[in-house]
Amino acid sequence: MLKFGSKSDMNVTYKCTVRLLEDTEIVECDFQPQHKGKFLVEHVCRQLNLIEKDYFGLRYVDSTRQRHWLDPAKLVLKQVKDMDPILFSFRVKFYPPDPFRLKEEITRYQIYLQLKRDLLHGRLYCTSSEAALLGAYIIQAELGDYDPEEHVENYVSEMKILLKQTQLVEEKMMELHQTQLKGQSPVT
Repeated sequence: MLKFGSKSDMNVTYKCTVRLLEDTEIVECDFQPQHKGKFLVEHVCRQLNLIEKDYFGLRYVDSTRQRHWLDPAKLVLKQVKDMDPILFSFRVKFYPPDPFRLKEEITRYQIYLQLKRDLLHGRLYCTSSEAALLGAYIIQAELGDYDPEEHVENYVSEMKILLKQTQLVEEKMMELHQTQLKGQSPVT
């Protein structure tokens, strides 16, 4: 076991893995005992070219399966003691009050990914009509404008958008996608 505070400890390097909002992507990070949470958050934000980083943070699950946010002001090792391997998830800590004021496309995209994830996992509390509208926006972002030749029958049924995705909600999402969202840019 390391004795924290000794000079020899300062050269020890720890490794951690950060899962990004698209679970298929990860960032590997190295940190030292003197590094605080802010170091890791800034490292991941640099990797993503995120300038507007105040909305984001790193979350981890402790040995009792409780979720915690990594505190940027505290030492990483003090927060993740007994974790092996050290694994974080990059997440949106809070949604911006006015998303139209976001300056960077990459920030909007990361917010979109979190919103999509929260809908899929049932963590975004909204009415079924709000869920259908948000789902329609996701369809527009993923598929672009409705094209009757390309988007046939129940083209939404293959997309998993909502935790409790019923045929009725799928029909409402398709109706909104087909009639109200034409011309809005898809995700690039």
